Amino acid sequence: METKHTLAITLALAGLLIVTQLFTACGQNTATANATKIRNMDITNDTGKVVKTEEQWKSELTPDQYYVLREKGTERPFTGEFLLHKDKGMYTCAGCGNALFASDSKFDSHCGWPSFDKEIAEGKITTKEDYSAGMRRTEIMCAKCGGHLGHVFDDGPTDTGLRYCVNSLSLEFVPQDQIKTPAPAGEAKAGSNIDTLTIGGGCFWCVEAIYAMLDGVISAESGYSGGTVKNPSYKEVCNGTTGHAEVVQITFDNTKTSIEEILKVFFTVHDPTTLNRQGADVGTQYRSAIFYRNAEQKKIAEDIIAALTHERVYDNAIVTQVVPFEKFYKAEDYHQDYYANNKNSNQYCSIVIKPKVEKFEKVFKDRLKKAQAN
Repeated sequence: METKHTLAITLALAGLLIVTQLFTACGQNTATANATKIRNMDITNDTGKVVKTEEQWKSELTPDQYYVLREKGTERPFTGEFLLHKDKGMYTCAGCGNALFASDSKFDSHCGWPSFDKEIAEGKITTKEDYSAGMRRTEIMCAKCGGHLGHVFDDGPTDTGLRYCVNSLSLEFVPQDQIKTPAPAGEAKAGSNIDTLTIGGGCFWCVEAIYAMLDGVISAESGYSGGTVKNPSYKEVCNGTTGHAEVVQITFDNTKTSIEEILKVFFTVHDPTTLNRQGADVGTQYRSAIFYRNAEQKKIAEDIIAALTHERVYDNAIVTQVVPFEKFYKAEDYHQDYYANNKNSNQYCSIVIKPKVEKFEKVFKDRLKKAQAN
C-alpha cells in the first residue's frame, strides 16, 4: 500500500505528464462550476425536503425502519422502544432527524404505541386520508422526508383533543442536555459559540491546509479516528490494520462559520465518490467520512448528501460515511501544519495539495481569514 512519502517520489519521477493530468483534473471548468454550486446550494433541495432513492433509504435504515418509514408498515403493539419512555428531550424522525415531538407532549394512551398530543412546531408533520385496512384514518408523515410515522386521532385527553399515535421505529430521541437552544438576540451564551467536527477527506495534510484558511476556524488538527487501536502511529494507520481514517478535527466559532459551510467546503475539495481513495492515495485510511457528535451534525451531513445527490453534482454515487464520533488521536507533531511548513520543499505539497488549496481559494475567496482581516 503506497504512502504519501513514496507517492511524492513517484510523482517526482513521473514528471510533467502527471503534473498536467492532476492540474487538469483539479482545474477543469466543470469541477469549478460544481464547487461553486455546492457552496451556494440549499442544504436540502429546491423543495425544502430530503429526497433520496429507495436504494439509499435501504442502505441507511434498518429493515424494520424501512418497513415502517418507507413502506408504511406498523410495528407490533406494546413492543416499541419509546412506548414507556419518560426521559426529557425531543423525538426526531429516524429517517432525516426532523424534530417532531417534545417529551412534554407525550402521554400514556394505553393503545400500544407512543402517543403525543401535539407536534413540536407547526409544519413538522403532514397528513393525508388513509383508507387502508378497511378503515378511514388520518396518516401522519414527516414533512421533511415523507417518512410514515403513524396516525392521528381526535380522541386525545388534553386540550388539543388529538392523539398522535406513532411507531417507535419512526423515531429517534435526543436527550434534553444535547439539545442546543439559541441565546436571546444580542446575548451570547458563554461557550455556546464553539463547536467541533471531525472529518476524513483523504490525506489529512490536504484537508488541514484548507480549513486552516477558513474564517471562523480556531484550529485544524491532523489525526486518526474510526479505528480499534488506541494511540495508533502513522505507520500503523498506513498499514491499514487499525481501521482508522486520516482525519482533521476542526474547532470553530459558529458565529463566524457553521457546520453547513464546513461541510460544503468538505464536499468541494475532495471527491466523495471514490471508495477508500483520493487520487493516487489508496487505502481505507483515505476514506471519505464525517464523524458526527450529535443528532444535529448527523442531520445536516445527511441533508447535504441528499441535496448533492438530488442535484446530481457528481457523476457517481457518494460513498461518504456518516458515523458517530468516538475518539480522536492527534497525529505526530510533524504532521501538524504540514503544508505550511513544507510547501516549498515537498513534491506532494506542490503537486497534490497546492491545486486543492487554489481551488478552495477561488471558490471561497471571500471567506478566507486574510479576506476578513482586510
